[in-house]
Amino acid sequence: MSLPQSCDVAVIGLGAMGSAALYQLAKRGVRAVGIDRFAPPHDQGSTYGETRITRQAVGEGEVYVPLVLRSNEIWKELEAETGEQLLTRSGCLIVETTAPVSNGTIRAAFLARTQKAAIAYNIPHEMLDAPEIRRRYPQFTPREDEIGYFEPGGGYLNPERCVAVQLERARALGAITQLGTRVLSVAPDGDGVRVVTEQGELLAAQAIISAGSWAPSLLGGPFTRLLSPSRQVMHWFEVDPSYAEHWAKSPVFIWSHGSSPNDLFYGFPSLSGSNAIKTAGEQYDAFVHPDKIERAVAPAESAAMRNEHLAGRVQGLRPHAQRAMTCLYTVTPDSNFLIDRHAENDRILVVSPCSGHGFKHSAAIGEVAAQCIVDGRSRINISAFGLARFENLMSQRASAAE
Repeated sequence: MSLPQSCDVAVIGLGAMGSAALYQLAKRGVRAVGIDRFAPPHDQGSTYGETRITRQAVGEGEVYVPLVLRSNEIWKELEAETGEQLLTRSGCLIVETTAPVSNGTIRAAFLARTQKAAIAYNIPHEMLDAPEIRRRYPQFTPREDEIGYFEPGGGYLNPERCVAVQLERARALGAITQLGTRVLSVAPDGDGVRVVTEQGELLAAQAIISAGSWAPSLLGGPFTRLLSPSRQVMHWFEVDPSYAEHWAKSPVFIWSHGSSPNDLFYGFPSLSGSNAIKTAGEQYDAFVHPDKIERAVAPAESAAMRNEHLAGRVQGLRPHAQRAMTCLYTVTPDSNFLIDRHAENDRILVVSPCSGHGFKHSAAIGEVAAQCIVDGRSRINISAFGLARFENLMSQRASAAE
C-alpha cells in the first residue's frame, strides 16, 4: 500500500506503545497512519521475546498503578473481542533482602515500595519469609535474610501477540499501516507535521513519536541527551526434568540482591512445550546505537548470567543456555517514563521511552496518547512523566557540550 498524502495523526513506531496508540485512535474514528521501519511484531526493538512481566503494585512508583490497572482491563477487553490469550496470571514473586540497599534510583527499596502501592490500592498480596518461599517454590533458595512479596494477580503478557492483535484491530477499524518504511524526518509544516519517509511524504495534523530507541535521532535537540538506548540480553535455560513441575507452576519473579542497578534479575515459568525458562538481568551501562547493536550473544554472557545471578538462588536448571537474544531499553536519566508534547512543536507527542519497565503499561499508554490527541488531555494523570522535570539537566548537559 502506498503512503497516503495526509491524515489526522501519524504514529511513528508500532511496537508496544505505537500499536496501542494506533488501535485507540482508530477506535475513536481518527484517520491514523502507523509507520514502522520493520514489520511488527519483530525482533529488532524492545517488544519481543515471548513474555513480559506484569504486576499491579508497581515498585517503581505509585504513579504507575493506574496505568497498569487500566492496561489489564484493556488486555481483557481485547481477549474477549479476539479470542486470544494475552495475559496469564501466574502470580508474581519479588525477593529482596530485609535490609535493602539502594539498587539505583528507581528501584531503591523496591519491595517496600511495591508493598506500599499494594496497600494504597487494595491489591491482594502476601509477605513471605525465606522458609515459606522455599516451601512453596522449591526452585527458589533465598537466604534467611531475604523476604518475598507475592501478588497473585501478577503474571506475564505475550508481547508479540499484544502488538499483533492491536495492529489487526486498528486496521479493521480503518487505520492504515505502512511497514518496512524508514522515517527520515518529522518537522513542523504550517498547522501540521510533515513526515518524510523513504517511500514519500505525509502531512499529518499531529504526530506521535513512539519509536523507542530510534526516537532520539528522530526528535533531535534535547532528546539526544535524555534518551539512551541500551543493550539487554535474554537467556533461556533448560529445565532439569526433576524440577519440570515446579518451573511449569512457577510465578514470574524479580530478585534484587545488591547495591548496583545491575544487581537484579527476573524470570518466568517454563511455558508449555518449551522445557526452558526465560531469565535476564539488566544492564544500565551498555549504551548503543540501535542500528549498531551487537545482536549475537556470546556463550560467556549466558555463563555470566548463571554465575552472577542464578547460582545459589534458583535450582533445577541445566548449566548452559539453550539460546539467548538481545533487545533494547531506551533509558531516561531518572528511569521514569517520558510522555509529553515536544517542547518546540506541540503537534508532536513523545510517547514513553520507558527505561525497560513499560510493556505492562503499554495498553493504557496507547489510550492516554489517543486522549491527549483527541481531547487535549488524558484521564489518567501523567504529569509525573513530563519533559519539564529535565530542564535543569538539559541546561547542564548543553553547557557541558559547548
